[in-house]
Amino acid sequence: MVEVLITNVRTETFSNKILKILVDKFPSLKFNFDLEDFNEPYPCGHSVLRVEGDLIKINSIIKIVKSYNIECQLLEDRICS
Repeated sequence: MVEVLITNVRTETFSNKILKILVDKFPSLKFNFDLEDFNEPYPCGHSVLRVEGDLIKINSIIKIVKSYNIECQLLEDRICS
C-alpha cells in the first residue's frame, strides 16, 4: 500500500529530520520526500511525503508531522488555479 501526503516542508535538512522521526516511530514503513513543487502557495504548492508499507496508520503519521508545525494532509484530486 502507498499513501501520498502533501506538506509545506521546503528544505532537505528539515525533511531529513522528519524522515528520521517517522522511520524511528514506524520502522516497518518506507518514507520519502519530493521537495520540488513550490510555484504556488500551499496547498497547491507543496512537497510530497510518500509512505509505503503493509499497515499504514495515516492519522498517526499526520499527527506526528503536524506536531512539528508542518501542514500535512492526504493528497486529493483537485485542480489549483
